[in-house]
Amino acid sequence: MKKTTIIVITIITIFLLGSKINFGCTNFLITKGASVDGSTMISYAADSHVLYGELYIRPAADYPDGAMLEVYEWDTGKFLKKIKQVKHTYSVVGNMNEHQVAIGETTYGGRHELVDTLALMDYGSLMYIALQRAKTAREAMKVMTELAAEHGFCSHGESFSISDPNEVWIMEMIGKGVGNTGAVWVARLVPDGYVCAHANQARITTFSFSEKNNWDDINQTTYHSADVISFARKMEYFKGKDEDFSFSDTYAPVDFGGARFCEIRVWAMFNVVNKDMGKYWEYAKGHVTHDEINGYANNRMPLWIKPDKKVSVSDMMNFMRDHLENTELDMRNDIGAGPFQLPYRWRGLTWKVDSIAYCNERATATQQTGFSFVTQSRSWLPDPIGGIFWFSVDDAASSVYVPMYCGITKSPESYAEGNGSMLEYSSTSAFWAFNFVSNFAYLRYSDMIKDVIKVRNELENKFIENTSNVDKKAEELYKNDKASAIKYLTDYSSEQGNNTVKRWQELGQYLLVKYIDGNIKKEKDGKFETNGYTNIPAYPYQLGYPEWWYKKIIEETGDRFKVIESEEH
Repeated sequence: MKKTTIIVITIITIFLLGSKINFGCTNFLITKGASVDGSTMISYAADSHVLYGELYIRPAADYPDGAMLEVYEWDTGKFLKKIKQVKHTYSVVGNMNEHQVAIGETTYGGRHELVDTLALMDYGSLMYIALQRAKTAREAMKVMTELAAEHGFCSHGESFSISDPNEVWIMEMIGKGVGNTGAVWVARLVPDGYVCAHANQARITTFSFSEKNNWDDINQTTYHSADVISFARKMEYFKGKDEDFSFSDTYAPVDFGGARFCEIRVWAMFNVVNKDMGKYWEYAKGHVTHDEINGYANNRMPLWIKPDKKVSVSDMMNFMRDHLENTELDMRNDIGAGPFQLPYRWRGLTWKVDSIAYCNERATATQQTGFSFVTQSRSWLPDPIGGIFWFSVDDAASSVYVPMYCGITKSPESYAEGNGSMLEYSSTSAFWAFNFVSNFAYLRYSDMIKDVIKVRNELENKFIENTSNVDKKAEELYKNDKASAIKYLTDYSSEQGNNTVKRWQELGQYLLVKYIDGNIKKEKDGKFETNGYTNIPAYPYQLGYPEWWYKKIIEETGDRFKVIESEEH
């Protein structure tokens, strides 16, 4: 998340302090051996009702001795403290730096008493400072954990995805409460050929222990804070043997919400790539069972799985668009979807009728997404060319992932920081262009989404197909003049971003013309029919509602709307 209107976010943050989990974000992690082209990939949806989607650019910089860095809490903009600045920082495009290191996160909450309100380092600062200072995923984790140890960790429990061109890691961290500076954490290397995911529920359970964290040892596949178990014993969270210790079951036990609202998003992605995930469906629905001896959840999913087939960047984009389609919880198929199969439910997430609690589903794709991304880190290319930050704003299901190479030096104008805000409409802003289309499409979703998907796929397929040509041209320039290659990639990314927004604005105008007033205008050969008269369209289809919806109305209202036949005289 990114700081925006401080007062609004502060209110939201206070509200979340009373919740176990912020059901906000989703990450998918793909290793080199599990991807079609040998790239590592991570994805991230920054889901917040108050987050404005824009592309942050942080240029590389040099600093004099004694320079200090002001640290602000990412969610609220609250000043935390000053820390020592390093002599050189790397450029960062969104959540990916010039060395193809990428970081995403999801908040899992965990034990409330472990939030250290006096600590001076939050999850957002850890991520973005690490991106400015690290050349590899291991270096990024070292930066993050050392900063948390020195300054404390003031956020709720967090899961992080950290990738570079060769490795993909999942790291989970939680504070130690007021009066205990630092954090407890564990990081695990996702085995090559496997995929992993997390979505607002801590997922690392048992793990192997190391005597020390040797960040230079490429054979070390697990890192953890020295007191990750001893602190749990001190707090009386854990009393068993060290080898039985589970990070998640100790610091963030999974419950109905952790499974039904969070793990189900992991299951949805796993289920697409692995045919054996059906056995975890009851768990994903919230039926969590526990071991009688240690109380751990004993039917949860594995941390990572081996996919039946390798994953493409297009697959990753589509994982981010899931609404639990083709399951018994398919969000299009109950009365809450309305007559036009809308796979969204307006918040709150839970509600009560006659004092009985019920829930809406929390699928991966959601209306409140500020931005989302898919990263590709490709080891066989120079860093500025190898890293692609596929960036999207608003609801991923009705948005476009646009390629932003990690070496670029500025954002496209339409995606740039400061072009509009959550409280300020901008006619040139990507965020508002995509929100116009998605929010209009929600009104007659089953029909309009077909038009949206058609244009979305045309754009994304073009970008993906053109990637090899762009790579080749950039490589040729890079051999002789790195600056020329960087300029070429910057111009290319800017052009694609701005043209995408222009095309999306045209799509919005098309939808308005086609679907105005609940009708659907007739088309032939891609043009609206006119019956031979200039600018006078044929009478549009007046499809009304589907038959099953009319039957629901009759069930609810009886004969209220029944037409009374006139008596014959």
